[in-house]
Amino acid sequence: MMHLITSPEAWAALLTLTALEIVLGIDNVIFISVLVSRLPEQQAHRARQIGLALALIFRLILLSLLVWLIGLTAPVLSIAGQDLSWRDLILIGGGLFLIAKATHEIHAEVEADDGERDQKSGRSAFFWVIAQIIVIDIVFSLDSIITAIGMAEDIRIMIAAVVIACAVMYVSAGPVARFVAEHPTTKMLALAFLVLIGVALVADGFQFHIPRGYIYFAIAFSAAVEFFNVLARRNRKRSGTPSV
Repeated sequence: MMHLITSPEAWAALLTLTALEIVLGIDNVIFISVLVSRLPEQQAHRARQIGLALALIFRLILLSLLVWLIGLTAPVLSIAGQDLSWRDLILIGGGLFLIAKATHEIHAEVEADDGERDQKSGRSAFFWVIAQIIVIDIVFSLDSIITAIGMAEDIRIMIAAVVIACAVMYVSAGPVARFVAEHPTTKMLALAFLVLIGVALVADGFQFHIPRGYIYFAIAFSAAVEFFNVLARRNRKRSGTPSV
């Protein structure tokens, strides 16, 4: 243990892996924020806490199953000459789920459809949201941990990076969820991001890697533009100037 504490290489690996895990956790936070926005405030807070706790639990469980995870990367299926592993199939399934869910939510927002909220109310809606969070937590956790295995050799460094990243996710999830709920245009932007992330997961499953830096740059740029739009609308509202 003392060797890790005094090793510059271990600290460099921890910082690098923590930064990567935080960036990968953005997907998780956006998805949870969009899902809980349809729940009452008290239930939304509970769902957010449960979702983030499950994200940490799934990541720690997967870290304890390293040998099994490495086995998931072995080919089990071949489609049109393309070898696919269990990891690939899970990423493809998760990506398709993310695309379908985001598209459904976009349709509900565009059509102003509150039917789902009326049909699934109270405890039913809460448990439905938790079930969807569990599905996507598993997909993001698998992607995150397999990435961690490729970057660090010591499981203690991996666990520390995952715990720190989940703590950052927990702190940021509340403000992100409130901002998304208060600004409908931001919610639409977040849903568009989820479609983009879903496409990236499907592409990864077919071993066509889209550099995440491009995706996160697009997200950051669009979020910055939307942030200034929100400020502009707020200032116009305060000054009494009609919005264009």
